[in-house]
Amino acid sequence: MLTERQLEVLLSVVHEFIESGEHVGSRTLSKRYLTGRSAATIRNEMADLEEMGYLMQPHTSAGRVPTTRAYRLFVDTVLQRRSPSDRGAGEWVEHLKAHRNGVEGALTSASELLTQLSSYVGVAAVTQLRQARLSKIDFIRVDTSHVLLLVILEGGIVHHRIVEMPYDLPQDSLEDLARRINTLAGHEWGEVRILLQNYIMQELGLYADSCRRALGELDRILAGEHTTLFTGSLSNLFNVPDFQDIARFQALFSILEQENELVELLGRHVRFDGIGVIIGEEHDVPELENCSVVFSSSSSEGQRTVLGVIGPKRMNYERIISVLDRVFQDMSEFPADGHDGSD
Repeated sequence: MLTERQLEVLLSVVHEFIESGEHVGSRTLSKRYLTGRSAATIRNEMADLEEMGYLMQPHTSAGRVPTTRAYRLFVDTVLQRRSPSDRGAGEWVEHLKAHRNGVEGALTSASELLTQLSSYVGVAAVTQLRQARLSKIDFIRVDTSHVLLLVILEGGIVHHRIVEMPYDLPQDSLEDLARRINTLAGHEWGEVRILLQNYIMQELGLYADSCRRALGELDRILAGEHTTLFTGSLSNLFNVPDFQDIARFQALFSILEQENELVELLGRHVRFDGIGVIIGEEHDVPELENCSVVFSSSSSEGQRTVLGVIGPKRMNYERIISVLDRVFQDMSEFPADGHDGSD
Protein backbone atom coordinates (compact mmCIF):
# COMPACT_ATOMS: atom_id res chain seq x y z
CA MET A 1 0.00 0.00 0.00
CA LEU A 2 1.50 3.32 -1.04
CA THR A 3 1.61 6.26 1.31
CA GLU A 4 0.15 9.56 0.18
CA ARG A 5 3.63 10.96 -0.33
CA GLN A 6 4.77 7.96 -2.36
CA LEU A 7 1.67 8.30 -4.54
CA GLU A 8 2.45 11.99 -5.12
CA VAL A 9 6.01 11.17 -6.10
CA LEU A 10 5.01 8.29 -8.36
CA LEU A 11 2.29 10.18 -10.24
CA SER A 12 4.68 13.12 -10.69
CA VAL A 13 7.36 10.82 -12.16
CA VAL A 14 4.91 9.31 -14.64
CA HIS A 15 3.53 12.70 -15.66
CA GLU A 16 7.00 14.21 -16.14
CA PHE A 17 8.25 11.20 -18.12
CA ILE A 18 5.20 11.32 -20.40
CA GLU A 19 5.81 15.02 -21.01
CA SER A 20 9.60 15.00 -21.47
CA GLY A 21 10.66 11.45 -22.33
CA GLU A 22 13.72 12.06 -20.13
CA HIS A 23 14.76 10.08 -17.06
CA VAL A 24 13.27 11.83 -14.04
CA GLY A 25 15.42 12.98 -11.12
CA SER A 26 14.46 14.07 -7.61
CA ARG A 27 15.61 17.64 -8.22
CA THR A 28 13.24 17.98 -11.21
CA LEU A 29 10.29 16.82 -9.11
CA SER A 30 11.24 19.16 -6.27
CA LYS A 31 11.34 22.16 -8.60
CA ARG A 32 8.33 21.44 -10.83
CA TYR A 33 5.78 19.41 -8.89
CA LEU A 34 6.57 18.85 -5.21
CA THR A 35 7.89 22.23 -4.21
CA GLY A 36 7.20 21.56 -0.54
CA ARG A 37 9.41 18.46 -0.52
CA SER A 38 13.20 18.39 -0.47
CA ALA A 39 15.13 16.60 -3.20
CA ALA A 40 16.61 14.27 -0.57
CA THR A 41 13.16 13.24 0.70
CA ILE A 42 11.92 12.65 -2.86
CA ARG A 43 15.07 10.66 -3.68
CA ASN A 44 14.44 8.32 -0.73
CA GLU A 45 10.83 7.79 -1.79
CA MET A 46 11.92 7.06 -5.37
CA ALA A 47 14.36 4.44 -4.08
CA ASP A 48 11.54 2.77 -2.13
CA LEU A 49 9.26 2.90 -5.18
CA GLU A 50 11.98 1.23 -7.23
CA GLU A 51 12.20 -1.61 -4.70
CA MET A 52 8.42 -1.97 -4.91
CA GLY A 53 8.55 -2.36 -8.69
CA TYR A 54 7.02 0.98 -9.70
CA LEU A 55 10.19 2.65 -10.98
CA MET A 56 13.44 1.55 -12.56
CA GLN A 57 16.81 3.20 -13.02
CA PRO A 58 18.37 2.29 -16.39
CA HIS A 59 21.78 3.62 -15.29
CA THR A 60 23.16 4.26 -11.82
CA SER A 61 23.79 7.93 -12.58
CA ALA A 62 20.44 8.48 -14.32
CA GLY A 63 17.02 9.36 -12.98
CA ARG A 64 14.11 6.91 -12.86
CA VAL A 65 11.49 5.89 -15.41
CA PRO A 66 8.06 4.29 -14.79
CA THR A 67 7.42 0.57 -15.09
CA THR A 68 4.20 -0.93 -16.46
CA ARG A 69 2.99 -1.18 -12.88
CA ALA A 70 3.43 2.58 -12.46
CA TYR A 71 1.61 3.34 -15.71
CA ARG A 72 -1.26 1.11 -14.57
CA LEU A 73 -1.66 3.04 -11.32
CA PHE A 74 -1.45 6.35 -13.22
CA VAL A 75 -4.07 5.27 -15.79
CA ASP A 76 -6.42 3.95 -13.10
CA THR A 77 -6.15 7.33 -11.38
CA VAL A 78 -6.99 9.12 -14.65
CA LEU A 79 -10.02 6.87 -15.19
CA GLN A 80 -11.29 7.39 -11.63
CA ARG A 81 -11.34 11.17 -11.93
CA ARG A 82 -12.53 11.19 -15.53
CA SER A 83 -15.79 13.06 -16.05
CA PRO A 84 -18.23 12.46 -18.95
CA SER A 85 -17.12 14.33 -22.03
CA ASP A 86 -19.03 17.29 -23.40
CA ARG A 87 -20.83 17.05 -26.71
CA GLY A 88 -18.38 16.20 -29.47
CA ALA A 89 -16.72 18.81 -31.63
CA GLY A 90 -18.91 19.60 -34.64
CA GLU A 91 -16.09 19.38 -37.16
CA TRP A 92 -15.42 15.77 -36.12
CA VAL A 93 -19.05 14.85 -36.74
CA GLU A 94 -18.88 16.51 -40.16
CA HIS A 95 -15.68 14.63 -40.96
CA LEU A 96 -17.32 11.30 -40.13
CA LYS A 97 -20.44 12.17 -42.12
CA ALA A 98 -18.46 13.30 -45.15
CA HIS A 99 -16.48 10.06 -45.33
CA ARG A 100 -19.14 7.63 -44.17
CA ASN A 101 -20.59 4.89 -46.37
CA GLY A 102 -22.20 2.14 -44.28
CA VAL A 103 -20.52 0.45 -41.33
CA GLU A 104 -17.21 -0.12 -43.13
CA GLY A 105 -17.06 3.49 -44.27
CA ALA A 106 -17.81 4.76 -40.76
CA LEU A 107 -15.17 2.60 -39.09
CA THR A 108 -12.54 3.29 -41.74
CA SER A 109 -13.18 7.00 -41.32
CA ALA A 110 -13.07 6.72 -37.52
CA SER A 111 -9.73 4.86 -37.56
CA GLU A 112 -8.23 7.51 -39.85
CA LEU A 113 -9.60 10.34 -37.69
CA LEU A 114 -8.18 8.76 -34.52
CA THR A 115 -4.82 8.41 -36.26
CA GLN A 116 -4.82 12.13 -37.10
CA LEU A 117 -5.98 13.27 -33.66
CA SER A 118 -3.71 11.01 -31.61
CA SER A 119 -0.57 11.06 -33.81
CA TYR A 120 -0.38 7.30 -33.23
CA VAL A 121 -2.41 4.50 -34.91
CA GLY A 122 -6.20 4.56 -34.84
CA VAL A 123 -8.08 1.26 -34.72
CA ALA A 124 -11.76 0.46 -35.27
CA ALA A 125 -13.46 -2.92 -35.10
CA VAL A 126 -16.93 -4.41 -35.19
CA THR A 127 -17.75 -7.85 -33.80
CA GLN A 128 -20.95 -9.74 -34.57
CA LEU A 129 -22.28 -11.05 -31.23
CA ARG A 130 -24.99 -13.13 -32.82
CA GLN A 131 -25.27 -15.02 -36.07
CA ALA A 132 -24.85 -12.65 -38.97
CA ARG A 133 -27.66 -11.79 -41.38
CA LEU A 134 -26.92 -11.98 -45.07
CA SER A 135 -27.50 -9.10 -47.42
CA LYS A 136 -25.94 -10.42 -50.64
CA ILE A 137 -23.50 -13.05 -51.83
CA ASP A 138 -21.58 -13.58 -55.08
CA PHE A 139 -19.37 -16.37 -56.44
CA ILE A 140 -16.83 -15.46 -59.14
CA ARG A 141 -14.92 -18.20 -60.97
CA VAL A 142 -11.20 -17.39 -60.86
CA ASP A 143 -9.85 -20.50 -62.62
CA THR A 144 -10.63 -24.23 -62.90
CA SER A 145 -10.06 -24.86 -59.18
CA HIS A 146 -10.64 -21.54 -57.40
CA VAL A 147 -13.68 -19.36 -56.75
CA LEU A 148 -13.80 -15.87 -55.21
CA LEU A 149 -16.48 -15.71 -52.53
CA LEU A 150 -17.94 -12.24 -51.76
CA VAL A 151 -20.25 -11.88 -48.76
CA ILE A 152 -22.07 -8.67 -47.79
CA LEU A 153 -23.74 -8.64 -44.38
CA GLU A 154 -26.55 -6.41 -43.17
CA GLY A 155 -24.95 -3.11 -42.23
CA GLY A 156 -22.53 -3.19 -45.16
CA ILE A 157 -19.66 -5.33 -43.79
CA VAL A 158 -17.94 -7.13 -46.69
CA HIS A 159 -15.95 -10.39 -46.52
CA HIS A 160 -14.10 -12.07 -49.35
CA ARG A 161 -12.30 -15.42 -49.59
CA ILE A 162 -10.67 -17.52 -52.27
CA VAL A 163 -12.15 -21.04 -52.06
CA GLU A 164 -10.31 -24.02 -53.56
CA MET A 165 -12.70 -26.37 -55.37
CA PRO A 166 -12.30 -30.10 -56.05
CA TYR A 167 -14.03 -29.68 -59.45
CA ASP A 168 -14.30 -26.99 -62.08
CA LEU A 169 -17.64 -25.31 -61.44
CA PRO A 170 -19.16 -23.31 -64.35
CA GLN A 171 -20.00 -19.67 -63.70
CA ASP A 172 -23.68 -20.23 -64.45
CA SER A 173 -23.85 -22.85 -61.67
CA LEU A 174 -22.14 -20.45 -59.31
CA GLU A 175 -24.62 -17.74 -60.22
CA ASP A 176 -27.50 -20.12 -59.67
CA LEU A 177 -26.18 -20.94 -56.19
CA ALA A 178 -25.76 -17.22 -55.44
CA ARG A 179 -29.33 -16.50 -56.57
CA ARG A 180 -30.63 -19.27 -54.35
CA ILE A 181 -28.76 -17.86 -51.33
CA ASN A 182 -29.77 -14.26 -52.08
CA THR A 183 -33.45 -15.16 -51.93
CA LEU A 184 -32.77 -15.77 -48.22
CA ALA A 185 -31.30 -12.32 -47.59
CA GLY A 186 -32.23 -10.97 -44.17
CA HIS A 187 -32.33 -14.40 -42.51
CA GLU A 188 -29.84 -15.54 -39.88
CA TRP A 189 -27.05 -17.76 -41.15
CA GLY A 190 -28.17 -20.83 -39.18
CA GLU A 191 -31.49 -20.87 -41.04
CA VAL A 192 -29.84 -20.23 -44.40
CA ARG A 193 -27.31 -23.04 -43.87
CA ILE A 194 -30.00 -25.70 -43.31
CA LEU A 195 -31.89 -24.72 -46.48
CA LEU A 196 -28.69 -24.68 -48.52
CA GLN A 197 -27.60 -28.10 -47.30
CA ASN A 198 -30.89 -29.56 -48.49
CA TYR A 199 -30.59 -27.78 -51.84
CA ILE A 200 -27.03 -29.03 -52.38
CA MET A 201 -27.89 -32.63 -51.56
CA GLN A 202 -31.08 -32.77 -53.64
CA GLU A 203 -30.34 -30.68 -56.74
CA LEU A 204 -26.66 -30.11 -57.45
CA GLY A 205 -25.50 -33.68 -57.98
CA LEU A 206 -22.00 -33.58 -59.50
CA TYR A 207 -21.25 -30.16 -58.04
CA ALA A 208 -22.32 -31.02 -54.49
CA ASP A 209 -18.76 -31.50 -53.19
CA SER A 210 -17.67 -28.13 -54.56
CA CYS A 211 -20.69 -26.36 -53.11
CA ARG A 212 -20.24 -28.03 -49.74
CA ARG A 213 -16.71 -26.65 -49.66
CA ALA A 214 -18.01 -23.14 -50.40
CA LEU A 215 -20.68 -23.66 -47.74
CA GLY A 216 -18.01 -24.62 -45.21
CA GLU A 217 -16.11 -21.41 -45.92
CA LEU A 218 -19.32 -19.42 -45.51
CA ASP A 219 -19.89 -21.14 -42.18
CA ARG A 220 -16.44 -20.07 -40.96
CA ILE A 221 -17.21 -16.47 -41.93
CA LEU A 222 -20.73 -16.22 -40.57
CA ALA A 223 -21.19 -18.60 -37.64
CA GLY A 224 -20.56 -17.22 -34.15
CA GLU A 225 -18.51 -14.14 -33.30
CA HIS A 226 -16.55 -12.53 -36.11
CA THR A 227 -14.51 -9.35 -35.91
CA THR A 228 -13.75 -7.01 -38.79
CA LEU A 229 -10.78 -4.72 -38.14
CA PHE A 230 -9.76 -1.35 -39.61
CA THR A 231 -6.48 0.44 -38.88
CA GLY A 232 -5.16 3.87 -39.75
CA SER A 233 -1.83 4.74 -41.29
CA LEU A 234 1.46 4.07 -39.47
CA SER A 235 3.14 7.13 -40.99
CA ASN A 236 2.68 9.20 -37.80
CA LEU A 237 4.87 6.77 -35.86
CA PHE A 238 7.97 7.88 -37.75
CA ASN A 239 7.73 11.13 -35.76
CA VAL A 240 7.30 9.43 -32.36
CA PRO A 241 10.63 9.18 -30.47
CA ASP A 242 9.61 5.87 -28.88
CA PHE A 243 9.46 4.24 -32.32
CA GLN A 244 12.76 5.56 -33.66
CA ASP A 245 14.11 2.12 -32.76
CA ILE A 246 13.41 0.25 -35.99
CA ALA A 247 12.90 -3.05 -34.14
CA ARG A 248 9.98 -1.56 -32.16
CA PHE A 249 8.42 -0.16 -35.32
CA GLN A 250 8.76 -3.46 -37.16
CA ALA A 251 7.21 -5.37 -34.24
CA LEU A 252 4.13 -3.15 -34.25
CA PHE A 253 3.95 -3.25 -38.06
CA SER A 254 3.97 -7.06 -38.03
CA ILE A 255 1.01 -7.19 -35.62
CA LEU A 256 -1.01 -4.73 -37.70
CA GLU A 257 -0.20 -6.66 -40.88
CA GLN A 258 -1.26 -10.02 -39.44
CA GLU A 259 -4.46 -8.61 -37.91
CA ASN A 260 -5.40 -11.95 -36.32
CA GLU A 261 -3.29 -11.36 -33.21
CA LEU A 262 -4.74 -7.88 -32.76
CA VAL A 263 -8.28 -9.23 -33.19
CA GLU A 264 -7.53 -11.95 -30.60
CA LEU A 265 -6.09 -9.35 -28.21
CA LEU A 266 -9.26 -7.25 -28.47
CA GLY A 267 -11.36 -10.38 -27.99
CA ARG A 268 -9.51 -11.21 -24.76
CA HIS A 269 -9.66 -7.73 -23.25
CA VAL A 270 -12.77 -6.01 -24.65
CA ARG A 271 -15.53 -7.62 -22.64
CA PHE A 272 -17.34 -4.57 -21.32
CA ASP A 273 -18.70 -1.26 -22.54
CA GLY A 274 -16.67 1.87 -21.87
CA ILE A 275 -13.01 2.86 -21.76
CA GLY A 276 -10.22 0.33 -21.22
CA VAL A 277 -6.43 0.48 -21.33
CA ILE A 278 -3.98 -2.38 -21.91
CA ILE A 279 -0.38 -1.46 -21.06
CA GLY A 280 2.88 -3.09 -22.13
CA GLU A 281 3.31 -6.63 -20.85
CA GLU A 282 -0.40 -6.80 -19.96
CA HIS A 283 -0.97 -7.62 -23.65
CA ASP A 284 0.71 -11.04 -23.48
CA VAL A 285 1.85 -10.20 -27.03
CA PRO A 286 5.67 -9.86 -27.11
CA GLU A 287 5.59 -7.56 -30.13
CA LEU A 288 3.49 -5.05 -28.16
CA GLU A 289 5.48 -5.02 -24.92
CA ASN A 290 6.50 -1.39 -25.57
CA CYS A 291 2.99 -0.32 -26.60
CA SER A 292 -0.33 0.50 -25.00
CA VAL A 293 -3.84 0.13 -26.43
CA VAL A 294 -6.54 2.54 -25.28
CA PHE A 295 -10.03 1.58 -26.42
CA SER A 296 -13.68 2.48 -26.05
CA SER A 297 -16.34 -0.18 -26.58
CA SER A 298 -20.11 -0.24 -26.95
CA SER A 299 -22.51 -3.14 -27.60
CA SER A 300 -25.95 -2.88 -29.17
CA GLU A 301 -28.21 -4.61 -31.69
CA GLY A 302 -26.15 -7.80 -31.78
CA GLN A 303 -22.75 -6.24 -32.39
CA ARG A 304 -19.89 -4.73 -30.42
CA THR A 305 -18.10 -1.65 -31.79
CA VAL A 306 -14.60 -0.78 -30.62
CA LEU A 307 -12.56 2.35 -31.32
CA GLY A 308 -8.99 2.47 -30.12
CA VAL A 309 -5.53 3.97 -30.32
CA ILE A 310 -2.24 2.05 -30.32
CA GLY A 311 0.81 4.01 -29.23
CA PRO A 312 3.83 3.87 -26.93
CA LYS A 313 3.55 3.20 -23.21
CA ARG A 314 4.71 6.81 -22.80
CA MET A 315 1.55 8.29 -24.27
CA ASN A 316 -0.63 11.09 -22.93
CA TYR A 317 -3.37 8.79 -21.63
CA GLU A 318 -5.62 11.58 -20.38
CA ARG A 319 -5.70 13.25 -23.81
CA ILE A 320 -6.15 9.99 -25.74
CA ILE A 321 -9.03 8.92 -23.49
CA SER A 322 -10.69 12.29 -24.05
CA VAL A 323 -10.26 11.98 -27.83
CA LEU A 324 -11.78 8.49 -27.83
CA ASP A 325 -14.73 9.67 -25.77
CA ARG A 326 -15.44 12.50 -28.19
CA VAL A 327 -15.07 10.50 -31.41
CA PHE A 328 -17.20 7.65 -30.06
CA GLN A 329 -19.89 10.12 -29.05
CA ASP A 330 -19.71 11.81 -32.46
CA MET A 331 -20.22 8.46 -34.20
CA SER A 332 -23.44 8.00 -32.25
CA GLU A 333 -24.75 11.41 -33.38
CA PHE A 334 -26.17 9.98 -36.59
CA PRO A 335 -27.80 6.68 -37.66
CA ALA A 336 -25.97 3.55 -38.76
CA ASP A 337 -27.20 3.81 -42.34
CA GLY A 338 -25.15 6.96 -42.85
CA HIS A 339 -28.07 9.43 -43.17
CA ASP A 340 -28.26 12.32 -40.77
CA GLY A 341 -31.97 12.86 -41.13
CA SER A 342 -31.58 16.25 -42.82
CA ASP A 343 -33.29 15.25 -46.06
